[in-house]
Amino acid sequence: MKTLLLLFVALVSCGAGSPRQKEPVGIRSARSGPWSAVSTWEGRQLPKAGDRVLIRTGHTVTYDVSSPEAIRLLRIAGTLTFAPDKDTRLDVGLVRIQAGEDFSEEGFDCDMHLMAPAAGMARPALEVGTQAVPIVAGKSARIRLVAQEGMDKESSPGIVCCAGRMEFHGAPLSRTWLKLGMPANVGDTTVTLSEPVTGWKPGDRLILTATTRQSKEKKTFVASVANSTQTEERTLLGVSGATLTLDKPLSFAHLAEGNYRADVANLSRNVVVESADPQKARGHTMYHRGSRGSISYAEFRHLGKEGVLGRYSLHFHQCGDTMRGSSVIGASIWDSGNRWLTIHGTNYLVVRDCVGYRSIGHGFFLENGTEVYNILDRNLAVQALNGKPLPKQVVPFDKNDGSGFWWANSLNAFTRNVACDCDEYGYFFQVAKTPDFNPTLAIQQHSGLLESVDIRTLPFLCFDDNEAHCQRRHAFNLGGGVPFGAPNIGDISPDVRHPFVIRNLRLWNVHWAIHPVAASVRLEGVDIKNADYGIWRPIYQNHVYQNLTMSDVPVKTHYAFVERGTENQPPAPRSEPVPLSDDFPPVTVITELQKLPSGVVLRGSAADNGKILSVKINGQEARATAPNFATWEIQLPRASAKYTSVGVDSAGNIEKNPHVITG
Repeated sequence: MKTLLLLFVALVSCGAGSPRQKEPVGIRSARSGPWSAVSTWEGRQLPKAGDRVLIRTGHTVTYDVSSPEAIRLLRIAGTLTFAPDKDTRLDVGLVRIQAGEDFSEEGFDCDMHLMAPAAGMARPALEVGTQAVPIVAGKSARIRLVAQEGMDKESSPGIVCCAGRMEFHGAPLSRTWLKLGMPANVGDTTVTLSEPVTGWKPGDRLILTATTRQSKEKKTFVASVANSTQTEERTLLGVSGATLTLDKPLSFAHLAEGNYRADVANLSRNVVVESADPQKARGHTMYHRGSRGSISYAEFRHLGKEGVLGRYSLHFHQCGDTMRGSSVIGASIWDSGNRWLTIHGTNYLVVRDCVGYRSIGHGFFLENGTEVYNILDRNLAVQALNGKPLPKQVVPFDKNDGSGFWWANSLNAFTRNVACDCDEYGYFFQVAKTPDFNPTLAIQQHSGLLESVDIRTLPFLCFDDNEAHCQRRHAFNLGGGVPFGAPNIGDISPDVRHPFVIRNLRLWNVHWAIHPVAASVRLEGVDIKNADYGIWRPIYQNHVYQNLTMSDVPVKTHYAFVERGTENQPPAPRSEPVPLSDDFPPVTVITELQKLPSGVVLRGSAADNGKILSVKINGQEARATAPNFATWEIQLPRASAKYTSVGVDSAGNIEKNPHVITG
């Protein structure tokens, strides 16, 4: 009996063979207060290197230090908020934002029983700045993810939000990227932008995108990148209006003629999440279902675990519509070992003015084909590089071979984006029915209800004003590569009255400009310049082309498929287009609620495949701050218990699933 009792004590204290006996003792908050104050902590002991730290429910701890000592685990059940007016640095192995008081070191999954808190209840929260009070210009907040001995190497280091709230907000920039205003020549140390900028400062890291196509050899992620591209990195020495002074002369010329211009992007932000030693171990960040929070003007660098499914630089994981209202605005995501931003099983996310630079595999990535009503607006994708398929990936035919934007469900909005200098594709819509993938999935309808739908039949929410240049292969692959020549290509697609509508698309200095393998396609206002092939291997099944121009294109159209019933007869687009049916309502998202002494200001986004007539909040009309209500705002004189946004388009469609938030 005594022996059994001793064995039981040993198992409890040692974790039955786990490394728990080697784990440091946990440090718990005793009350709200500064991280640097001993009174904040039980036992009056400040957290130190190797500790496991718990911010307890109901406590708000202000992180006000800059320390190189790496905390092993930080469990946030209360609130950890970074001082917005100090330089701060947190080195940590794993951050879990989740209710409860255990010290779980799981770096990917949330507890199976976890549920989002009821409306009005406080959530566990990490605040590295907020929308109302970002980290101020001139100060910085940095989280460095440090590998810890004994943690799962596939899931740590990382930051995981489990039905909590995670916020990263840095000092705003007027624009994060924009076009050259004047040509930049070899040897130049100054460049002129298309408009003046604010928020850019000496010491910022810049890129100037190539305007001469890279070689046809695929790049790798290491030194050969610099030898096969004319995209250049520079450090900003000074800025005066629209004129930038660089730290060293340019090695290549960068075009700025008419509509064909290089892009200039600022990668630096004063809020940073990074891997401390990317050669040893890269970190990842993720939001789970039921979480809250947004990101603005933050930098995510040296993250993403190469070859590991689900461990991306920034990951929205199976959130459904539970995070409607969240946004990623003005972020910089670069040097990623595994994509920039992954939207996985998540709807209604707004991604705007972000810069993605160098990733292994696809960059802005919608993962499994269930994603709908997401808005990707005015983002820049540069150098999504060749990777390999990930183990157990949902879509088996995806080669992960370097697309700036990749998706399997088109019922999303892509507007004002630019893809440049990627290994394979600027934009790639890829889906098919194969023995190991059934494209009939549970899809959220405009009503908000789920319904089984073949995702091949879904048109764009909208695809307007996008651009791709300097692509090694395809600028835009619409439905190919699944594999090429699969017998079901074109058999199932949107109907002729709800086609893939692509408006005002600019494709230049590319190999294949557009590869429209899907049926039911309408191109309206497509400009193709300096391409080896203009329209490559179209099927011309219910295709309509209007205002399509090509220049410096030796092969205008390369035929591969023909309509059923024709023999040796090159097909052609329809000359008499079938009228479109506009019966899809707009989509609106409230992304910001700002409380003022005189009332409230709400801001948000909207998208539609036609003209939006109005966005109303609680029956009051919002003001458009970008064309077609891409962004909008409204000031109301009095606060309300809840706010409801409803969009109406010119066809009379009224949003069936309005966005409702509480005040």
